[in-house]
Amino acid sequence: MTRTYINNVRLGTFILAGLVFLVLLLYMIGKNRHLFGSNYLLKARFENVQGLKAGHNVRYAGIECGTVKKVSFLNDTLIEVDMLIENKMKSVIRENAIVSVGTEGFVGNKVVNIVPGHGTAPFASDKDMLNSKRPPDTDEMIRTLSKTNDDIAIVADNLKTTIRNINNSEALWELLNEKSIPRNIKFSAENIQLASERAAQMIDDLHLLVENIKNGKGSLGALLTDSSFAINLNDAVDKVSTVAIHVDTLSQQLNQFVSLVRSDVNNGKGVANALLKDSAITTKLNQSLDHIEKGTEAFSQDMEALKHNFLLRGYFRKLEKRAQKDEKKNTANLP
Repeated sequence: MTRTYINNVRLGTFILAGLVFLVLLLYMIGKNRHLFGSNYLLKARFENVQGLKAGHNVRYAGIECGTVKKVSFLNDTLIEVDMLIENKMKSVIRENAIVSVGTEGFVGNKVVNIVPGHGTAPFASDKDMLNSKRPPDTDEMIRTLSKTNDDIAIVADNLKTTIRNINNSEALWELLNEKSIPRNIKFSAENIQLASERAAQMIDDLHLLVENIKNGKGSLGALLTDSSFAINLNDAVDKVSTVAIHVDTLSQQLNQFVSLVRSDVNNGKGVANALLKDSAITTKLNQSLDHIEKGTEAFSQDMEALKHNFLLRGYFRKLEKRAQKDEKKNTANLP
């Protein structure tokens, strides 16, 4: 009897300890899911929750602050998520906070992330609706990565073909093995450097020229800065204009004279007509020129005869001696 009593006591104690442990376990699970303790409700709406379920964690700035209470459909395109948030977050989460659905790790459980919004806003209260952001589509990311992998494979294949063509190109290897190429490149670089130095020198010279012009130095500077030179230039231009006017007047008079001569020639009047068209006057002029030429020749013969005349021979000899003396004097004065 005593032994049976002891066994019953042990059994009761074991069952009681199991019940206490079960209650504690349920309490801990409920506390972790915010089923016990003070909390308040916040809501957000999404077009796609990416497999989010009730009981998943809610984080604010990376710190767990609540759990998902319920995920429900409002219509065929909109889903509402109810979140139980700890009361201590009432002084942290504001109405402009942004809610999004993420993943714990790369392939872990879904989680609701709340991040602070820009600027200041009132703190969120119970049953407030927070703004949401469309979560990234994992399937779309995988499709994009798959397409990227295909593109990389194509690029790698093309690169492999290019390298193979390079390895099989004898002309390219001959070009790379040519020993004169580095020397030519060095020579070209030196020429480029020399050209750059010359260009810099030309720029300096041009700068100096511009400075001299600004300071009124040189002919161009004087032309641009000397006011007296400008006045003289204006006077010269005025004189040239006056000369041009006189030349124009003279040209008009010359044109009138030519017109009169042409009129006389055309009408058979005047000296010009007689000289140009009267053959008798031309004949007389030719005869006069012949007579003058014959007279000049006879005069030369008479002068030569006078030189040999005994009366004038002494006079001409004195002239010759004087001419010879003048010639010697001029020759002696020459350097």
